[in-house]
Amino acid sequence: MELENELDVTILEPRDKHPAIFSRFNELSNGESFVIYNDHDPKPLYFQMQAEIPNAFEWEYLEDGPQIFRVKITRTGSGSIGFGGSCCS
Repeated sequence: MELENELDVTILEPRDKHPAIFSRFNELSNGESFVIYNDHDPKPLYFQMQAEIPNAFEWEYLEDGPQIFRVKITRTGSGSIGFGGSCCS
């Protein structure tokens, strides 16, 4: 089931996943959210976001594997996340 504001990163090249997610996040206003759809646990993404923009987002698993992971990311503060590096390249 695809949501209106869902980003399916399974169709992206590994090197493009984090930049696509960061771009989508950076476009959000406070209180807005989107869902990432992935085929593996995006926990490294969580840690990268936590390191760069602590307290600026909420992370909620809507589906927690083992084959499908859907995570709702909500902007709760200011700041932008950069595009350098990826856990999945």
